[in-house]
Amino acid sequence: MSGQIVIIKGKPDKQYITLDNCYILLYTVFGKGGDKRVKIIINSSLMVPIYEQIADQIKLLIRNGKLKENDILPSVRTLSRELKISALTVKKAYDSLENEGFAITVHGKGTYVAAVNPKLLLEEQKKEVEADLEMAIQKGRRYGISDEDIRSLFELIL
Repeated sequence: MSGQIVIIKGKPDKQYITLDNCYILLYTVFGKGGDKRVKIIINSSLMVPIYEQIADQIKLLIRNGKLKENDILPSVRTLSRELKISALTVKKAYDSLENEGFAITVHGKGTYVAAVNPKLLLEEQKKEVEADLEMAIQKGRRYGISDEDIRSLFELIL
């Protein structure tokens, strides 16, 4: 993949990457005390909605320990302005995180990372992937693809 990184003047923590005509935005989020740097990557060419991309990456950062309990997330307005997306999209991502127990929003104060057990989170995510793989296997069998061919496809994709 040939790509180009463009650093916006005056914004050293914001980068746009162009890869084969798709735009990816890297946004640096600062944790509590400004000492944590994490990236939120938006890829407009994916079929995954932007709010899901944001929520999934924040969950991953929590699971990996880069975001910890009580770290503040950027405000809806700030993140939407930085990513050049609708505030409703960011709000939807934060609402999703809150509904799943990953974030707590305090009116007038902001959205914070909730206390989460990373091992439990990983197990839940593994169950989701397992269910998706089961659906893919069932679809392959419906199409008459042998188990060996499904294994080969899985290895190829992996």
